[in-house]
Amino acid sequence: MKDKILIVEDELDIATLIQVHLTELDLESEICGDGTQALKMAIQGDYQLVMLDVMLPGINGLDICRALRSAKPLQSILMLTSRTSETDRVLGLELGADDYMNKPFSVRELQARVRTQLRRVHALKTNAAAPESRISIGELMIDLNRHQVTFKNVEIELTSTEFDLLSFLGKHPDQVFSRAQLLDSVWGYHHSGYEHTVNSHINRLRNKLELDSADPQIIQTVWGVGYKFNAAGVNG
Repeated sequence: MKDKILIVEDELDIATLIQVHLTELDLESEICGDGTQALKMAIQGDYQLVMLDVMLPGINGLDICRALRSAKPLQSILMLTSRTSETDRVLGLELGADDYMNKPFSVRELQARVRTQLRRVHALKTNAAAPESRISIGELMIDLNRHQVTFKNVEIELTSTEFDLLSFLGKHPDQVFSRAQLLDSVWGYHHSGYEHTVNSHINRLRNKLELDSADPQIIQTVWGVGYKFNAAGVNG
């Protein structure tokens, strides 16, 4: 079966253009221009990816993102935001979006971002059927097959992208990575201007793992360079 994508965009010309370019990737898609209806479709339907505009009639895209992330923690969400609206981009990421794209965007960038998100969706299914594989660091256990994280015997609920980011850092304890390196390794692309994606996901992980997110001991900032997973901090 073809992967199915929900395009939530109230400007029909933009939505139709996106749909055409998704068809070029042999993907099925549906368009919805109303926020209230889109949330219902996203929760009840089986979409591998939801592409979500911010400004919508009915419920806005940010509220849809929040509600959808709560109802479907592993749902892949790609926000579509105005190039000049930094607040919307940051809020979308903080509310649980996996990534964002600035409008207007190129066909090549659109298709690359969609491929990246779909690879993550398919990897989840592949890992579930793979031989048992875990990363254990102190009191933190990352189960790559079941897509589960437990810390101090408590299960931590992560989105698929948060899980991928934590898994990558956990595989390379105490190694420092720049934002560009993390974009390339976790999101699968390197594009200047999308550092918010990394920053917001780091913040979300800290909020879920750290005793004090304002003084992180596990995922630490190395000023002027990037971030590292501090193995010693897991037992703190």
